[in-house]
Amino acid sequence: MAFQNREGQKVPTVTFRARANGDWVDISSEELFAGRTVAVFSLPGAFTPTCSSTHVPGYNQLAGVLKENGVDEIVCLSVNDGFVMEEWSKDQKAENVRFIPDGNGEFTEGMGLLVDKNDLGFGSRSWRYSMIVKDGVVEKMFIEPEEPGDPFKVSDAETMLNHINPSAEKPKNIFLFAKKGCPFCAKAKAMLRDRDMSYEEVYVGEDVSLLALKAATGALTVPQVFIDGNLIGGSEDLEAYLVG
Repeated sequence: MAFQNREGQKVPTVTFRARANGDWVDISSEELFAGRTVAVFSLPGAFTPTCSSTHVPGYNQLAGVLKENGVDEIVCLSVNDGFVMEEWSKDQKAENVRFIPDGNGEFTEGMGLLVDKNDLGFGSRSWRYSMIVKDGVVEKMFIEPEEPGDPFKVSDAETMLNHINPSAEKPKNIFLFAKKGCPFCAKAKAMLRDRDMSYEEVYVGEDVSLLALKAATGALTVPQVFIDGNLIGGSEDLEAYLVG
């Protein structure tokens, strides 16, 4: 089947049944989209590999720059029930993304993107796509090509950002090895937070071993900070990097 690009059309009118703090919450599409600019990315299923490892983290990481360029909210949509989406949201720790369950597939069907995944035991699910919705009208859509499997080529966060503002400066990828209770680690993280630089961290002795730290950095002390794949070093090295 050929998927229809729905640019210029209104999104379907539905009510999403979500879960929040142990209660059912009804969210109307009107509430979600009216008078706002919303970046939506829809995917085949919660807790699935590409969705969890790449699609959601990509939008979460670029949320700041997307919002600086006019996006009011970022929505992750999937044909899963409210319980599953709530738990996936907790697991992903993607605080910049709102997870919306399209449990009955009504919205996805209205978009013409409900597909048969019976071969995987999934039933009906969403084809992978993304879109910018302004005041309830689709301004731009990126629909993955109709290929076998689960293509992931055009619905990513970088493609969305390049559409909105090709010259936008993307945030740096920052990763650090740390230990709980380490004052130098706390100093390094404070310097990053003061500059609104998001980071990921792993704890030596809990998430990874001292041997892994030595193999990755050549050092046995923490923190050890990487920026865009380059080893910066400890807190003093990070300070010098940020200042200079």
